[in-house]
Amino acid sequence: MEFPDLGKHCSEKMCNRLDFLPLKCDACEQEFCKDHFARAAHKCPSAFKKDVQVPVCPLCDRPVPVKKGEVPDAVVGEHMDRDCQLHARTGEKVFTYRCSRGGCKKKEMLPVACDQCGGNFCLQHRHPLDHRCARGRGPVSVPG
Repeated sequence: MEFPDLGKHCSEKMCNRLDFLPLKCDACEQEFCKDHFARAAHKCPSAFKKDVQVPVCPLCDRPVPVKKGEVPDAVVGEHMDRDCQLHARTGEKVFTYRCSRGGCKKKEMLPVACDQCGGNFCLQHRHPLDHRCARGRGPVSVPG
């Protein structure tokens, strides 16, 4: 006994598989088989409606718009350097915490203090072994 009205054909042109449990794309509203349900698998023309990222600036707590194809971290970094309202209002620099290790000129946005000596260090020299901590109890383990 046949059931001609049961199931749907996949909307992907090259597939057209009869699927008894088709899945509906929430962006383009078409029905697909399990292999073509993902937006990337059927090259959904309406994917931009659902794939929206709006990162927030950690300094001024404002959303930073990101265009399609841009890296959100790079756009937020550029916003912090140029357009950030907190930066414009106060006039202060974002990277103000300079590394206390001799010869290092790196600066960080947040303080990274050593628990043993109390010095402020960059991310590269934050561990006591990396900045040759003077007040430390000595290394817990020796690198092999």
